[in-house]
Amino acid sequence: MKKGILFDMDGTLWDSARQVAESWNLAAAESGYPDCHLTTEDIRSVMGKTMDKIAAQLFPFTKGQEREALLEACCRVENDYLREHGGMLYPDLRPTMEILKEKYHLYIVSNCQAGYIEAFLDHYDFRDLFEDIECYGNNRKQKGENIALLTRRNHLDRAVYVGDIQGDYDAASSAGLPFIHAAYGFGKISAEVPKIQGLAQLPQVVPSILDVE
Repeated sequence: MKKGILFDMDGTLWDSARQVAESWNLAAAESGYPDCHLTTEDIRSVMGKTMDKIAAQLFPFTKGQEREALLEACCRVENDYLREHGGMLYPDLRPTMEILKEKYHLYIVSNCQAGYIEAFLDHYDFRDLFEDIECYGNNRKQKGENIALLTRRNHLDRAVYVGDIQGDYDAASSAGLPFIHAAYGFGKISAEVPKIQGLAQLPQVVPSILDVE
């Protein structure tokens, strides 16, 4: 039986809000918007949303093709910036994933732009940990659809999704997957679900979901 753990990115594996704000301000200035000064909190307020909704919220002074061009510039600069500088990893990420990989297959599904997950994997040399990835930027599908897509693509018999906000729980539920709340992240969950206060707790929590006969 093939068992998998699917992870959200922001608020679950790392916090890149400060670096994203820095890179987007650089991109905005280069694109002719020197008065655009996004803060870390601005970025955290949109974490988990799809890129089109993020652009609408953060760039209300643009519209149409102008907004699309600015978003494209921000994403391009951001991916390069994160590949070079990284973000803030949550504690015990690699040792925890190495323990989990002994029994389970590991994946990432995010609402991010194309290239974002790859920048994370490249900066920290994590490509050996995760077998497959999917995101909104690759196919414009909602997170629930991408969770289901990746689960089918990798022929998983059992799987669980780990995320930190209500949208993650809703997406996992729509895909028919159980959910573990990364309670150290950016949000709260309305439902009663298993939760962890740190990644190191996952090896104790996951078996109660994936290994029950």
